[in-house]
Amino acid sequence: MSSLIPSSSNLTSRKVAVIGAGAAGLVASRELGREGHEVVVYERNNRVEGTWVYDPNVESDQLGIDPSRSIVHSSLYESLRTNLPREIMGFRDYPFVSVVKNGVKKQRDPRRYPGHKEVLNYLEDFASDFQLTELIRFETEVVHVGLLLEEEEEEEGRKKWLVKSRRKSGRADGENNTSNCSSSVVDEVFDAVVVCSGHFTEPNIAEIPGTFFIFFLLLLYLLLCREI
Repeated sequence: MSSLIPSSSNLTSRKVAVIGAGAAGLVASRELGREGHEVVVYERNNRVEGTWVYDPNVESDQLGIDPSRSIVHSSLYESLRTNLPREIMGFRDYPFVSVVKNGVKKQRDPRRYPGHKEVLNYLEDFASDFQLTELIRFETEVVHVGLLLEEEEEEEGRKKWLVKSRRKSGRADGENNTSNCSSSVVDEVFDAVVVCSGHFTEPNIAEIPGTFFIFFLLLLYLLLCREI
């Protein structure tokens, strides 16, 4: 598909960073490309759509309180199915239907409420058909985003954004560089930043007054039961 041809020649092209190659990041990068902007997508995993990639591993601290824990970027369980019908999950111009490639229908999950693998396959097809993977810097984590100081701005009157990124393999990532680098963090300046990193990595745990006291009583009760 020639999807990234600018839809208008009257727009000024900007350099835009998109953080995250999930559903929101993929659509954002496609639409920005259609408007003629230069797009760079940062994705810390090695494939698109982090939240729909199933990982059987679990974190050592399942409450997500320990900052030193190894983070497992997955919120799925193996038998998960969608709670919405596929007709309303797809993009308006890219329906979530059975896929036909080169005249051959792919054998996938045909259910109206499919499993999570079918959603992942759909989004991977979307990225492939619109040539979005070539815009993505995989295994690259954004460690800082901030406005540049006025004296550092390249163009007067226009705010610029500084994005610091680091490859997970320990290599710096800049200008799609994949060679070994001595520096671990690379700075890059953008006209705009679109944050599409999701909100499913960190557990949202409510702070309820008296919770600690209840846990203490429960622990005391269990200890007493053991003694009886």
